[in-house]
Amino acid sequence: MLWQFTITIKDMDEFNDAQADALYEAGCSDGTLCSRDGLANIHFDRESESLHQAIRSAIADIGTAGLEIDHIEIDREELAEWPAA
Repeated sequence: MLWQFTITIKDMDEFNDAQADALYEAGCSDGTLCSRDGLANIHFDRESESLHQAIRSAIADIGTAGLEIDHIEIDREELAEWPAA
């Protein structure tokens, strides 16, 4: 299934070319880099069996690129698919 979510990068307002290349090489080729309201974001359209798995893999890929996440935004429609705990 295809999951959509946005991850904001910690302490960044925009991406430079080296960071964009590192993210691509780390596996974030399914993410769109953007800057919004002074924050650097990556909007993902990630294929995975679950939203949880998609988010965990994106966090790992971002870490591999040497960046840290600040927070994650998930659309309400995506949360409807989240399994109840």
